[in-house]
Amino acid sequence: MECAAKGSRRRCTGSADRRCDGCGAVFYCSAYHQISHWSTHKEECGRLKRQMSCVDLLNDFPFTFSREATYQVCEKVETRCSFLEKLGIHRRGMWICECSCGTSIFSLDHLRFLLSDKGWGLSSGLCPCRGPLSVLKKQLNSWSEYYEWRGIPLDSPVALLLHWPLTLYQAIHLAFAKQLIPETTDELCIHYLGPERELHQTAVFGELEALFPGVQVHIDFVGPAVPHDRDGEIINLCSYAHCVEANCSCKTRKSEFSSHTNTDKSSKITLRFHSGYYHDRYKELTKEFLPELIIAPNAGIAAYKSWLPTIELIREVEIPAIFSDYCEEACHLAAKCISSATGTPPTIPVQLNPFRQPLAVEDSALLLPCYSNCFLFGT
Repeated sequence: MECAAKGSRRRCTGSADRRCDGCGAVFYCSAYHQISHWSTHKEECGRLKRQMSCVDLLNDFPFTFSREATYQVCEKVETRCSFLEKLGIHRRGMWICECSCGTSIFSLDHLRFLLSDKGWGLSSGLCPCRGPLSVLKKQLNSWSEYYEWRGIPLDSPVALLLHWPLTLYQAIHLAFAKQLIPETTDELCIHYLGPERELHQTAVFGELEALFPGVQVHIDFVGPAVPHDRDGEIINLCSYAHCVEANCSCKTRKSEFSSHTNTDKSSKITLRFHSGYYHDRYKELTKEFLPELIIAPNAGIAAYKSWLPTIELIREVEIPAIFSDYCEEACHLAAKCISSATGTPPTIPVQLNPFRQPLAVEDSALLLPCYSNCFLFGT
């Protein structure tokens, strides 16, 4: 853990092992730092104490591996690497971005080769490599409901990657519920801000075809992490991510197709990539059509000043926007920043995402459990 007063006028004197007795969420390196930081911390202490009381709820997942992926990672009994190794997916294909070592030990060429594998690396019984057996008749509200609908056993790790499209699914339904976008539509355009790991896990977005049957979904990925050599790239997802079985029927569908110029109208899911900040690319992006929804996963709004012109743009164009972050406190601070910049409180209050990634983030700044796409809120 880092000292909560790190960066103040006096340097840290050692390891941060003095825990705040009030909230239990932050640590300090010395009594001096704890006392000097109180004028700042007292405003958040009670709020963090309430959030700490919800730890069991945050860690509540239905999977057979839930305790290893949550409590044991938080308590450093497991690491993300050791957990993925036990599942047999460590440093494999799309999974390679799910641990800190994955992208650091390979050469650039070798990494590109590994990431070129868009499949699950799992048997057909453990992954959604084909269409669903039945069309959704009601909204999904939990990982249990999703796994049951797709016929996937609870020892399958696919939720570790499917949290991306399922978070999109949840955000869209939140916008439906608030009547921010029409619920009956045959086409959805979404601007997706700040993608990072998702850029190497694009095949999982093919699941949106099952979640929104009959709907053409266009997603524009926009952010500084998009490589310049992918700027303008178009991917038409014409199949689900494949399993490892050579004779599975998932291999008979048209495979992923990439283009720099055209979209494939037969494809239900189209992804486009744009390098740079959203406020700089917005006019170019909207020449063809306006988005129904903006989504910014794991946004970190309070941590990056570069968000301010984007927030001002979103206010100006009046397009619904939904944000996620790793913990409730990050969302609270983000909502506060947005309210200050726009003069308007969030339309969708901060709430737990039922489709958050069920693998804890290592070495978070707070003792609070952190998960990718953990909480959502919107304007």
